[in-house]
Amino acid sequence: MLCCHRGVVDVLVAGGGPAGWAVAASCAARGLSTTLVDEDPWRDWPATYAAWADELPADLPAAAVAARPAVVRAVAAADHRITREYLVLRNAGLRDHLTHPDVRVRAGRVVGAEHGRSGSTVRLADGHRLAAAVVVDASGVRRALTGGRPRRPPAEQTAAGLVLPATAVYPVLGPGEALLMDWTHPAGPAGDAATFLYAVPLAAGRVLVEETSLARRPGLPREVLRDRLRMRLGALGVPVADAMAEEHVRIPLDLPLPRPGRAVPFGVAAGMVHPATGYHVASALRTAPAVAAAVATGLRHGPAAAARVAWHAVWPPAALAVHALRRRGLAALLAVPPREVPAFFELFFRLAEDHQRAYLSGRTDLAGTAGAMAALFAAAGWPLRGRLAWPGPHRTHR
Repeated sequence: MLCCHRGVVDVLVAGGGPAGWAVAASCAARGLSTTLVDEDPWRDWPATYAAWADELPADLPAAAVAARPAVVRAVAAADHRITREYLVLRNAGLRDHLTHPDVRVRAGRVVGAEHGRSGSTVRLADGHRLAAAVVVDASGVRRALTGGRPRRPPAEQTAAGLVLPATAVYPVLGPGEALLMDWTHPAGPAGDAATFLYAVPLAAGRVLVEETSLARRPGLPREVLRDRLRMRLGALGVPVADAMAEEHVRIPLDLPLPRPGRAVPFGVAAGMVHPATGYHVASALRTAPAVAAAVATGLRHGPAAAARVAWHAVWPPAALAVHALRRRGLAALLAVPPREVPAFFELFFRLAEDHQRAYLSGRTDLAGTAGAMAALFAAAGWPLRGRLAWPGPHRTHR
């Protein structure tokens, strides 16, 4: 424990999703007294998380992995096999891995904070106040301590899914396969929105199939996606009567980056979502130890210094530059007419795997990200090149 004031912890983390638990565990592992606050801190995480294996921390245990597909495919105009390993995470095992015995867990809704020279006082909705040297905002799109919900509706990735027996999905997904995206078998008129099928194995002989809208402002309504999924599966001969569960996804892709301040943003609240893919859990898991190390070092010089260096651990200069390029990639994607989106991804999956890896995962790889975008531009024809070069402020991918 570095903080010497009675009743004041070193770190208070607002938010009990994977990002919040990851940064709290990393802080506790550094010897920082740490409290995690969430309305329902032990709730089951409803989303299915997946990541490329090389993005995840090396110490991730096997119990945190639900499936390791032997074959990973993406279908646009052609069927592409991706050799990079892709993992579907097991939420219960991931939670166990991120549960540090020295993290104090408190149920409550964080609604604000006041900051002073000696630390911060966090306000809860029930009137209680908690004191900490440093506060971390991992409250997701609510951004309880770092600006609140954005005034402008964000571009969103949305999806509606069903969990089905693996045997029922064999017309779509063979044993040991994962389908990142399949733009074939249109499930509805392409003129109003482009959607694709995502299908991955889960544990215990189950499969998740989702109709996904990759990027749209505003996000495609749940009802539209649900109807499209059922139409698609019906056309493919996949029965849905035995569905075991439903899943709904809504991920903000372009939240404003919080300015440096006394509350340290992390995870979705920090805008760490990949603007063009929606992935973010692996980045949070990999970045959490660096944030904890920054807090531990910075607290030697006071709470304000700790918050400042921690913000830069979340957003080092290279990550900011890559994020700006990815935001441009999102703008280009939003500008592509729905009927042309499959052709866009056909070009992407024809790129060299190093280019694909750099753009999908290289959070601080500025040269690699720029190189991947340049390669895609060079492979595109007109008028797609024009849309990539100048997406324009008003067009949107619907």
